[in-house]
Amino acid sequence: MDILVVSNNTNRASFRQRIGVYLNILQAEGINCEVAKLPSGLLACRRLFKKAANYDGVFLHKKKLNFLDAFWLRKYSRKIIYNFDDAVMYSENNPNHNSWSRLIPFRRTVKLADIVIVGSSYLAQHARRFSTNVEILPIGLKVSDYKINHSPKTDGKIRLAWIGSKSTLKYLVAIKPVVEEIGLRFNNVVMRIICDDFFDLENMPVEKLRWSQETRGVDLAECEIGLAPLPDDRFTQGKCSFKVLEYAAAGLPVVASPVGTNSDYVLDGVTGFFATDIDEWIDKITQLVENHQLRKRMGAAGTAQAKKFDQSVIGKQLVELITECLRGAAG
Repeated sequence: MDILVVSNNTNRASFRQRIGVYLNILQAEGINCEVAKLPSGLLACRRLFKKAANYDGVFLHKKKLNFLDAFWLRKYSRKIIYNFDDAVMYSENNPNHNSWSRLIPFRRTVKLADIVIVGSSYLAQHARRFSTNVEILPIGLKVSDYKINHSPKTDGKIRLAWIGSKSTLKYLVAIKPVVEEIGLRFNNVVMRIICDDFFDLENMPVEKLRWSQETRGVDLAECEIGLAPLPDDRFTQGKCSFKVLEYAAAGLPVVASPVGTNSDYVLDGVTGFFATDIDEWIDKITQLVENHQLRKRMGAAGTAQAKKFDQSVIGKQLVELITECLRGAAG
């Protein structure tokens, strides 16, 4: 079986997590993928979509289609698989506003697809308004990449970890008052930011580590507590948080906002804590800073939880969904 994988940006983390990490697994199962970046311009897009006739199906990642692109893709495709893991129907900057420029292309693309694969029940709820064939596929990760047997540093410091991109660093900035208060209470706590952008704190040292595919596992495993703050709005409720799984794979307990898939991946009181306001954030982090055994117990539970989302497990599910769809095309 051959599929054409189409994405706006094959370098973005979302593409890597939703399809990139599974390309070898798909290949091993007899599903050959050609990855193509969606070009700009109507004629270039039509030429790309015309190639779809040479494949058993098209795997469309995240892109919402305009009328003409949808027409040509449906005309030439045998089967269309639409996969997304963000609330693409809402604006991140103005989530409470209904943007028809987002909602109409979203509806069009979902209706067009033979199967819609989403990252959470929240996103499934939105897609099921326009499709009867919607499947939830969680984000997966390669647990072994996080070197879960690697020990934290032995310098007496307790490291709070945050990992992410420049575009989401604002969520950590939003709880700066929390981290500053922790810095006032404890002189042995350090904030480690693993990102492509950084900021400083007044009351706590900040370790600034450039994000790297090769080193992110060890960079996290050297820490003690993972932080995963999110505001609660219609856009962030669609977030399929990858970082809480990364923390868990690295053996870190997590303090997280109960928003998006944080609510699914974090077992409150078992693998970490939920926090909904400044006081709760300070209290939960304080508990973990003060209690080594609690950190160790929650970290171990988190690692066990992360293994349920190993890419070998999620990859098998993706193979089954694609195979079922494509075989339907043949029948």
